[in-house]
Amino acid sequence: MAEDSGEKSFDATPHRRQQAREKGQVAYSQDLGSAVLLLIAAGLLRLMGSTVVESATDLLIRNLGEVDSLTGDRELLLTQLQRAIGGIGLAVLPILFLLMLAAAGSTVLQIGFLFVPDRLAPDFSRLNPLSGVQRIVSMQGVARLGFGLLKVAIVASVAGAAIYARWDQILLSSSLEIGQIAMMLIDVTIATLLWVGGALLTLALFDFAFQKWKHEQDLKMTHQEIKEEMKNMQGDPQIIARRRQVQRQMVMNRMSGAVPQADVVVTNPTELAVAIKYEHGVMAAPVVVAKGAGVLAQRIRRLALENNIPIVERKPLAQLLYKEVDVNHPIPDGSYAAVAEVLAYVYQLKGKKIPGMKRAA
Repeated sequence: MAEDSGEKSFDATPHRRQQAREKGQVAYSQDLGSAVLLLIAAGLLRLMGSTVVESATDLLIRNLGEVDSLTGDRELLLTQLQRAIGGIGLAVLPILFLLMLAAAGSTVLQIGFLFVPDRLAPDFSRLNPLSGVQRIVSMQGVARLGFGLLKVAIVASVAGAAIYARWDQILLSSSLEIGQIAMMLIDVTIATLLWVGGALLTLALFDFAFQKWKHEQDLKMTHQEIKEEMKNMQGDPQIIARRRQVQRQMVMNRMSGAVPQADVVVTNPTELAVAIKYEHGVMAAPVVVAKGAGVLAQRIRRLALENNIPIVERKPLAQLLYKEVDVNHPIPDGSYAAVAEVLAYVYQLKGKKIPGMKRAA
């Protein structure tokens, strides 16, 4: 059987997933981030490229237009060149900033916000040539190489198809001016990038789905691993059972001494039992000396019968006292009248004088 053979046939527990995440083991596709970045870059170039080119051209003309007058002054030439480069950098800065946000966003969408300090430490084992060769010749390395070759073939085909679709336009470019040729080449390049980015995005989605599936398979657990995790999180089941047994015995012993001293036991009638005691002149209000549900309620009723303690069925009162009053605590003011009525009934049964009770302050 799978449980006996140690086969990983059980889904990972939340604790196992959290441990893997803390170690940086998450489903992630580098191709997906690259494809999204390429598409956004092509889109930004289509939307803002002409503006950036015009700004750069204007800066170059304004700063380096009169080259002949600058050749004699080297420092002035360098100053003008720095101004031109700085201006072009400022013009390109919005595109670079948006690309940075896109790169961060594609990663966050895949794995969420994750910080793993251990990954920042150098891992010298990756510098071992033997380990590198083993990774390359492994089945996973061969599969990655095959997928890479397939990706190159598909991208080359898509790029060729995109260029072929504009082949007539490219052939007619010989009759255009230099500026028009440049704009046409930029347009063809951006269109090709969009087609290539779309193909890469499709492949990346398949890669991400595969990485997600592989991650789930790697996280799967054996029956023994689940048992060990439960033991580590909750403790040894035998110790827990023993602890509960000792606690139950302590409760039983406390009941054995408290219930015989009670004046009445209020029941539900079978699910709950609450033992109440009142000493006139000593207690300001009746006190709950024992309570229980299920087995403990049966124990309280049995002790009451053995010690001739009256048992009175009052369902709402028993539920209220069981929920709201702790053992060895007085009853709340809201239940005072109902408890007084029960005690009065019990004293009449015993033929005793009904003591006066003062409301607890």
